Amino acid sequence: MVWVRTLDQPRGREAVSQSHGFVGAEQEQGSRLGRIAGVDFGNVRIGIAISDPGHSIASPWKNLARRGVAHDAEVFRRLVAEEQIELFVVGLPVHCDGRESKSSQQVRSFAAWLEKETAVPVVFFDERFTTVEAEGLMLSANLSRKSRKERRDMLAAQILLTSYLQWRRANAEGVDPGDSPGALDAH
Repeated sequence: MVWVRTLDQPRGREAVSQSHGFVGAEQEQGSRLGRIAGVDFGNVRIGIAISDPGHSIASPWKNLARRGVAHDAEVFRRLVAEEQIELFVVGLPVHCDGRESKSSQQVRSFAAWLEKETAVPVVFFDERFTTVEAEGLMLSANLSRKSRKERRDMLAAQILLTSYLQWRRANAEGVDPGDSPGALDAH
């Protein structure tokens, strides 16, 4: 079973896939050892969050300062090996009406590269407002500008991954994903 929800559907934060899919719950019941990584792609920094082995909680892992393809590949391969990553969830930037943004193609290219470098499947997930939400949380915590900058991308990745895990649970339980906490309407 492959779960895919497209951006054309009217409710919820959506998982988006073309050739990328993910394993359904009935296929993974016996093997919940691996973690899921959420990735907030950027040209300067990449925010990374990881789930617990039970896929219930997302935690910030790292802000990767980009230093070249070889360095980035090594960090992601090490992440896969050390944290037993079985799936990458990459935030796909889309407009409020659900259309892909100009940077969507760059994210899609990065995701293809990531899957090739790590041999771990990649799915896309609607990342609308994750950075804005992260910034708002940090402002309400009265963090300095420097502290916010240091944490923003990995917190956005955590928000993205949390939303994805909620969406995935809702689909496994047959609940309307649009009713999940933190879900956004696509239209």
